[in-house]
Amino acid sequence: MSLRPMGLPPVPEQTVRVARAAFPQGSLAIRVRDRLGEVFTDEPFAEAFGVRGAPGLSPGMLSLVTVLQFAENLTDRQAAAMAIRAIDWKYALGLELTDTGFDHSVLPRFRARLVGNGMERVVFDRLLEYCVDAGLVAAGGKQRTDSTHVVSAVRDLNRSELAGESVRAALEALSVAAPDWLARAVDVPEFAHRYGPRVDSWKLPGSKVKRDQLSQVYGQDALRLCRAVWSPDAPAWLREIGAVDIMRQVLVQTYTVRTSSRGKEVVSKREADEDGVPPGHLRLASPYDTDARWSAKGDDLFWLGYKVHLTESCDNTPPEAEAEAEAEAEAEVEVEAEVRGRPNLITDVTTTLSTVPDVKATAPIQQQLADRGLPPAEHYLDSGYPSAELIETARSRGTVMVTPVLLDRSAQAKSHAGYDKSAFRIDWKARRVRCPQGNTSTGWHPVRQRERDAIVVEFAKTDCQACPVRPECTSARRGNRMLTLYPEHLHTVLAAARAEQKTKTWKDKYALRAGVEGTINQALDITGIRRARYRGLPKVRLQHAFSATAINVVRLDAHWTEHPLDRSRTSNLTRLSYRLTA
Repeated sequence: MSLRPMGLPPVPEQTVRVARAAFPQGSLAIRVRDRLGEVFTDEPFAEAFGVRGAPGLSPGMLSLVTVLQFAENLTDRQAAAMAIRAIDWKYALGLELTDTGFDHSVLPRFRARLVGNGMERVVFDRLLEYCVDAGLVAAGGKQRTDSTHVVSAVRDLNRSELAGESVRAALEALSVAAPDWLARAVDVPEFAHRYGPRVDSWKLPGSKVKRDQLSQVYGQDALRLCRAVWSPDAPAWLREIGAVDIMRQVLVQTYTVRTSSRGKEVVSKREADEDGVPPGHLRLASPYDTDARWSAKGDDLFWLGYKVHLTESCDNTPPEAEAEAEAEAEAEVEVEAEVRGRPNLITDVTTTLSTVPDVKATAPIQQQLADRGLPPAEHYLDSGYPSAELIETARSRGTVMVTPVLLDRSAQAKSHAGYDKSAFRIDWKARRVRCPQGNTSTGWHPVRQRERDAIVVEFAKTDCQACPVRPECTSARRGNRMLTLYPEHLHTVLAAARAEQKTKTWKDKYALRAGVEGTINQALDITGIRRARYRGLPKVRLQHAFSATAINVVRLDAHWTEHPLDRSRTSNLTRLSYRLTA
């Protein structure tokens, strides 16, 4: 398929007349075409297409279709149908009224081409460039970030289902790629009986003993199939089939192979306490989405999937609207601040594995903002994002992180009765620490902990054991107090941040962060951002990039029309109640 850059075609006169008559006040699609037509051009996609072959549909047009699809939360079939029957969509795409549109299968092929060429964020970046040029967003302002969970597009599997389904997926792939070899390698009728229908816990035996036996059979079949594929007589290319390699990984992660006292080979399921299991960020959860991971947040939220971080500008939202947004977001009610001045726009969207902690996403988010020329002067985040190193690095680049740093989590600090770190006097030049009772440390040991520089300070056992307030200071069996400190410059940064966040001025300022909860709620309501449409991290990243683009388009439309988003779901009395309790 080749590309001949043309961009969006001119809107036919008949389409213009009918669209203006049908939508005298305009519509989202019409205003997007009128104001943002220059965003949806073909040139940014040139590298994804060849110069030879039959010309394909305009990628600029397909990207506009995809943005409108996400703005209305449509499936591929529904989006293709809208291009045929919706007059305002025909206007946006520059189509004749009699145009028959395109087949819905064009859209997944277009997305696959974008993912294959690393162009997941092209449209999002193009729209941001337009907004920067139009003065709607700029560097040096205020921005806020928060994350939410994303449920994968595959079903949840327990360990037995995962083992059986991975064998089934490998057999399905081998049945297509090498049917003759598979017929010679395994008993096809037996395997077809066991793995023909999908492996489902509803169809497993009711007895726990029989379920354990079946799970063992899954492991034995996987081992037998792996040995057949890796045998010298098997074609080497069989090992490169993705489903086969996934089955091998699941086998290693789920089972152990031992030799019994009688010399018999025994395949058994791994036990976490005895055999060990892989850490969560490495453990496969589905043979059909190898990037999805199980994760947890608190005691109530467990999910299989990903995590998305949204960053938005927040220079122009009134404080009273922020308070209402926080209260209504907690009640899971859709809310949007009134449009005043410049709109709040999403400036970055980052998708990670669900097991990646928020603190690991802070530096990439700030770097991506800097690469776009949109570094904030103040960056509002919750307590999961900061660390002393990140706060110092951001400040050196001109960004102040307005975020609550984690307080001292030692037993003494939690009890509010003992001597926490703040009770000790540190002499950095002399490399000594004096305790509240006047004793001086005897050890100062620079170390590396969790890939970070730290200092371990030790007090003499003789001083601690004879100390009259030892129970208030340490309960360690070794009998003496030890402190772990950051290097001096980071310790100073952390201490200053902890002191500042206790002030009322800081708390009033930090209230601005709450509005991002409403943005996540809006993304959930409009684009369904918490449920992955596609499988695999690259495609989920593409989904979230288009979701963020769609949200920005909706907000720009509200800004252009000077019409706040609909608040009809919340009564005036309820909003008053939220305002009074905020």
